[in-house]
Amino acid sequence: MLKVNFYNDIEDSQLKFAVIVSKHQGKWVLCKHKNRNTYECPGGRREQGEAIWATARRELYEETGARDYAIQQICIYSVCGNDGAIENNTESYGMLYYSDIKEFDKLPDFEIEKVEFFDQLPDNWTYPEIQPVLLQRVEAYLQHR
Repeated sequence: MLKVNFYNDIEDSQLKFAVIVSKHQGKWVLCKHKNRNTYECPGGRREQGEAIWATARRELYEETGARDYAIQQICIYSVCGNDGAIENNTESYGMLYYSDIKEFDKLPDFEIEKVEFFDQLPDNWTYPEIQPVLLQRVEAYLQHR
């Protein structure tokens, strides 16, 4: 079982991932990977030497084609546990962002098959123990800003 934790501060070098919970015209923006039948938030792994904010912007473009958007840092999150993909209890850290996407370019030809827009969040998540928790955190942020 996986556990998601939230933090206000951590050493930058520990941040390995960026996840960008996004909306467009009031609808949730989710990606469908070419090799899966599930949905996920845009996001991915930080490249060597890349600032975490640059990871978020790169992944948002690569996975949605977002061209014009506002992006806000929400908080640091971590995932630990064992679900078959994460094989030990080592904590992995990432930065959680929220983006309001105003305009899209053509979806780049990488790993994402398509982008879909949702009024209600789907049940078939790629990472069902992680993504709904991150979305709840962003929803709470949006309600209190």
